[in-house]
Amino acid sequence: MNESQAYQYFVLRAQNIALSRGYEIVNWEETFNNFGNKLSRKTVVHNWLGRGVAQQVVASGLRCIVSNQDKWYLHYLDTTWQEFYMNEPLTNITNSKQQKLVIGGEVCMWGEYIDGSDIEQTIWPRAAAAAERLWTPYDKLAKDASEVTGRLAYFRCLLNQRGVAAAPLSGPGRVAPFEPGSCYVQ
Repeated sequence: MNESQAYQYFVLRAQNIALSRGYEIVNWEETFNNFGNKLSRKTVVHNWLGRGVAQQVVASGLRCIVSNQDKWYLHYLDTTWQEFYMNEPLTNITNSKQQKLVIGGEVCMWGEYIDGSDIEQTIWPRAAAAAERLWTPYDKLAKDASEVTGRLAYFRCLLNQRGVAAAPLSGPGRVAPFEPGSCYVQ
């Protein structure tokens, strides 16, 4: 058995064990990219690396979780809250049955890029922008991120009032306010 065959055997065997015990199966997209047609039809594929993978996953009839690392990974400090908000998990998925197979998304934060001094401002408010994107019905989403600014500013102020060090909206990632003043305008 070569390395590729051993990997496939391990994944498929682990799936069978999980299914036999009544568990849901979630695999990273690498398993789909390597041997998607052999995966259990009950598999949920976590799309985290490549664009267009979610489209392929749902076209094959599998469910998908989207977390595009270039848009929903919080440790990329140059990604703005507007980019988090405008990242559409259903990009190029126009079939309504396939759209229903996109069961959610994930915003990720890698621990090696933060510590206790900067975790909150690294996460907030950008994770809130993605959350609104995921929880709002598609037809009610703002078509322009600027329409969300007031609501997100209010949420950021609420977090600050509750002791959560959420970053200002005025820059990418975890930035300091540009000037003193109300949290509603930073």
